[in-house]
Amino acid sequence: MQELLRAIPAVDQILSAAAADQDLAGCPRPLLVDAIRNAVSAARAEILTGRTPDVSVPCILFKVQEIVRRQIATKLRRVINATGVIIHTNLGRSPLSARALAAVQEASAGYDNLEFDLEKGVRGSRYSHVEEKLCALTSAEAALVVNNNAAAVLLALSTLAQGREVVISRGQLVEVGGSFRIPEVLRQSGAKLIEVGTTNRTHLADYEQALTEATAAIMKVHTSNYRIMGFTSQPEEGELVQLARQRDIVSINDLGSGTLLPITAGGYHEDTVKEAVAAGFDIVTFSGDKLLGGGQAGIIVGKEKYIQQMKANHLLRALRIDKLSLAALEGTLLDYLVGTPEEDIPAQRMLRRSPEELQQQAIALAEQFTPLLGIGWQAEVIDLASQAGGGALPAVELKSFGLRLRAQQLGLTASKLEHYFRQWKVPIIARIHDDDVILDVRCLLAGDETEIIAACWEAGRDKKW
Repeated sequence: MQELLRAIPAVDQILSAAAADQDLAGCPRPLLVDAIRNAVSAARAEILTGRTPDVSVPCILFKVQEIVRRQIATKLRRVINATGVIIHTNLGRSPLSARALAAVQEASAGYDNLEFDLEKGVRGSRYSHVEEKLCALTSAEAALVVNNNAAAVLLALSTLAQGREVVISRGQLVEVGGSFRIPEVLRQSGAKLIEVGTTNRTHLADYEQALTEATAAIMKVHTSNYRIMGFTSQPEEGELVQLARQRDIVSINDLGSGTLLPITAGGYHEDTVKEAVAAGFDIVTFSGDKLLGGGQAGIIVGKEKYIQQMKANHLLRALRIDKLSLAALEGTLLDYLVGTPEEDIPAQRMLRRSPEELQQQAIALAEQFTPLLGIGWQAEVIDLASQAGGGALPAVELKSFGLRLRAQQLGLTASKLEHYFRQWKVPIIARIHDDDVILDVRCLLAGDETEIIAACWEAGRDKKW
């Protein structure tokens, strides 16, 4: 062990060798020195655990190259979604439309009028760029956007219910991704949670009995990622709204994903924002980057007097939306106003793809594997079940198609193949089922299939397996 430790090259020795390495040419010296020290430390740690790594200068230099590549590579990268989950939280949720991308490019290429009124020549409001469009699409009196839906709920409760009580059904006390819990948001806002009913059944009388002089609002929450079925009961939305009006308190509906277009699948109907507004809720909150199909945003629509109170809340500055997300949202809203959103917005298009279309795409992709069969690949078209994701259409399976892939003859087990796909230059995110790698075609975008085939050819040529 001591001999191996003494054999590790000095930093200056590796630095001299790096000067003649084309792959490291132009690398800033501080970054290079740091990478060399990391490579040397890694070699020393290996030796101390009883292993015998190659500590020659060429080997250490190779590791330095890998470290430098990782350091200078962009961490946030485009990936191929072959999971079949449309609104995939881990993969950036919904992809943007062409109009939204163009709007982001326009806003980011130079300066913009984020908070400048071009007509009056004075300071303006960033919220004015989308408020009129949101009101036109939802029939709400006023609208406000913040950086995500959690922020929208937090701002609404902080403004309208701080220090007072908010009544919610026990069956709607949800936790979504990242341990975001409605009770915790309520607590953070300064409001007090009053639970009513039971997990599966809550009646209007439960709400009525819970209302006191300290009650500020009745809140309805979308049951994200799950459904309570069987012996269940919840009051009609109109009943909750009417009760809130009778007691002169605020009615709030957190739609979660929120959709501007009617969506029904598997016997489940997602309430549209317009339907929630028409039902009479004072405030409706929803996400901009899920079913809506825009960039990350939390959208609040409803009665103007309440929206104005939120605009005056100093918390809004900490929750405000940035210019790129705002541009993406405005471009997406234009798709709804003047475009064909069912086709223009990727998430909406993917939701509506027919099983026949998906089957034909899977067959066409399988045919591209024909030349690969001779080098050890197996590809079979199979029936699959996709999901909307993002809390939308909870427990609903969308009939889909895809490929079952095997490459054991190349030495690639399912876990190795799935890992190989994730390391591809455009990472391919797939699923493993029954020791097979599964590619669902529902969410594949233009050019994705070409990358998949290229990755498979390269796996066949890579002898390290």
